[in-house]
Amino acid sequence: MVKFILGPKGSGKTKWLIDRANEDMRDGNGNVIFVDVDDNHIFSLSYTVRLINAMEFNIRNLESFYGFLCGIIGRDYDVEKIYVDSIYKVMPLEIPDLEKLKENLDIISERFGTDFYINVEYSLEDMPENLKDNCIELEVN
Repeated sequence: MVKFILGPKGSGKTKWLIDRANEDMRDGNGNVIFVDVDDNHIFSLSYTVRLINAMEFNIRNLESFYGFLCGIIGRDYDVEKIYVDSIYKVMPLEIPDLEKLKENLDIISERFGTDFYINVEYSLEDMPENLKDNCIELEVN
């Protein structure tokens, strides 16, 4: 499963991801990964959630990001969920990129049983019909 967490800056996307990652780690039986563009949330995440700073891996485009995510799963087949925060800050993520990413991640999600949650700064009305079922929109608090 691939879900895009939508909302403008300040809508609580990062908090939503952190809360779900912590909850999944408590309730799940697999490993939970949190990918971010810095280490700022290290103290917000449960110590059992694996925090990975994407900036350390030279991610610059969709292909390198996809390869990075595949590498995480290839290293650890027990990865149940991967949460991705703010990757749009280090690489462009236009709507066609999201469509391609969803298509690619659906394949590995089904094959390895890993769910992906990726936040992006779009609204539901920005998304094409083929992606709307894969979106969770957060409102500004």
